[in-house]
Amino acid sequence: MVIEGFEGEPGSRPPMADLLTAGLHASLTDPALEGMNLLNELVMRFPDAISFSAGRPFEGFFRVEDLHRYLRTYCDHLEKELGYTSEQVVRTLFQYGRTKGVIHELIARNLAVDEGIKADPDSIVVTVGCQEAMYLVLRALRTDERDVLLAVSPMYVGITGAAKLVDMPVLGVEDGEELSDLQAVVDRARAEGLRPRALYLVPDFSNPSGHTLSVATRHRLLEIAEREDLLLLEDNPYGLFSLEDERMPTLKSLDTGRRVVYLGSFAKTCFPGARVGFAVADQYVWDGRSERAELFADQLSKIKSMLTVNTPAFAQALVAGKLLESGYSLSSANEDLRQVYRNNLRRLLDGLARRFPPDGPYKVTWNTPGGGFFVVLDVPFTVTDDLLEHCAREYGVLWVPMHHFYDGRSSTNQLRLSCSALSAGQIDEGLDRFADFVADSMN
Repeated sequence: MVIEGFEGEPGSRPPMADLLTAGLHASLTDPALEGMNLLNELVMRFPDAISFSAGRPFEGFFRVEDLHRYLRTYCDHLEKELGYTSEQVVRTLFQYGRTKGVIHELIARNLAVDEGIKADPDSIVVTVGCQEAMYLVLRALRTDERDVLLAVSPMYVGITGAAKLVDMPVLGVEDGEELSDLQAVVDRARAEGLRPRALYLVPDFSNPSGHTLSVATRHRLLEIAEREDLLLLEDNPYGLFSLEDERMPTLKSLDTGRRVVYLGSFAKTCFPGARVGFAVADQYVWDGRSERAELFADQLSKIKSMLTVNTPAFAQALVAGKLLESGYSLSSANEDLRQVYRNNLRRLLDGLARRFPPDGPYKVTWNTPGGGFFVVLDVPFTVTDDLLEHCAREYGVLWVPMHHFYDGRSSTNQLRLSCSALSAGQIDEGLDRFADFVADSMN
């Protein structure tokens, strides 16, 4: 909500106890934070529009009764497997809990089953969504103005926003199979007196580009991280949702030098409403004055204790129940959902091909991701936020301008479509509307 009325001179005081923008943190006027608000606002203003904008999970398998069952499953686990008394079960669910989380051992077993990651449960911090995990890691790494984060560009707006909140500049590394300019970005940053601390990336079906790194590139990244003393912040929300059954190994499963901080989320594999994520931070932190060391996870938990205190135990219990029921394999638990996402992505790609053939009048091209939720289109006109609003109002379809994923750009000739939350009929109808929008935009 915007209120008109106060036009003060620079440095003048607002009326009453109101505040001036200049007196608040600079991130609050940064486009990286304003972009998501814009998209949410358009969804609210145009509720009948078909939305290719949000990477929300498909809702067709959500059942309220499942939550009750998951909770009971977890309570049974506490009582029968761990020997908790009824009083201890009640305390676990209702009271403040362990800062690093209460389902860390179950998460470790899931990582071993689904990802081949051998994680010490004590190296896991259970967070309020993956977004908190990002913030905790960046807050810990940012020591002064020389520290910078590297991120594969175009980059997820959540990592950009988290970096803004801790005053950590982000340097883009060009996307692509080789990540060929990573070394050049590191060298240039150090020549300017900066200190690259970590590289953030989504190796599997990344948001927004849909790109996946080869096994060879993953090994090269680990070699560069070792040589250049970098951490790799691996975010993996979409890894289970490939078009084919064969999956790439995670960076963390290949990591023999503790170079990877693994950022996980149960938003896509369980349910986003629980807001449960985690970080695997098994690096050791030495105090420099003795032989004493702590896990990086313990350092992150110190920050978390002053931020969210702990992740709600009730939310953790629901995720735990699903983990227990699936034998710790969210891959098998999500087989039906994976098929929906495969069908949706194929329908989106096939639908684009029918509506925008290579010999057609409109030069629209797109990438072909191997899984995940997102497809990036190149269109023969400039894509802006105003154009998005026009499309929502006049054509009833929403998408995301790609400039939101490039720090500092105001427009590009690209946009992103997401197909995860839609039915087959909505994809077809939405593409028909989108094709009309493109045709009229060229006239």
